[in-house]
Amino acid sequence: MFLLSMAIPVGLISYVVAEQYLPPFVLSFLSLILCTTGIWLGIYIWRMDVTPPLDEPIRFNRFRRKVYVYRFYRDGLRPFSRTAWGVRTEVYDWDNLRAEACSVYGPMGSGGLIETVTLAVVKTGTNQVIDRFHFAHEIQQGEMYWAMAQLFMQQGPQALPTFPHQPRDWNNEDVTFNLARRLAPKVRWPAEIDLESRSAP
Repeated sequence: MFLLSMAIPVGLISYVVAEQYLPPFVLSFLSLILCTTGIWLGIYIWRMDVTPPLDEPIRFNRFRRKVYVYRFYRDGLRPFSRTAWGVRTEVYDWDNLRAEACSVYGPMGSGGLIETVTLAVVKTGTNQVIDRFHFAHEIQQGEMYWAMAQLFMQQGPQALPTFPHQPRDWNNEDVTFNLARRLAPKVRWPAEIDLESRSAP
């Protein structure tokens, strides 16, 4: 993708030089702008491919009544920044979460409606939303996951249905033919959050 992002600026510069349409100072200025844009876009695309972690898990702790979220953040305007890109863990009170259905039109050839479920974090005692995070890719899947999360938080793991397959650990996923997944960092919770999210108070 990085090489592809450089192809357009290099192609435009080559065409203008071959046709000799512009004075040298204008050509130099345009070359600088096009190359800078190409490099910025290439680095952004590269980081979008290899910086996100293998998974963004959510942990529910019914004893503490807390939800632990492992989230990836990025800033397209600052592709060189170390602080604007990376994983942050956040802790929310279970009682302040609300499930929301969300619909957006995706960048598809003929347009396409993408329906997802997000969890909204509200300020205690109000309905004012202070944060949102992704929960499920489809409405039906989100309804199922939200019902299971509510069942787990209210009654415990014995209330959950039995699953035919073991839970999937994305850190051990076979990524033989996917370079971006191979370079992606594994999920590593901070030690204190890891301990807190797995234990009772």
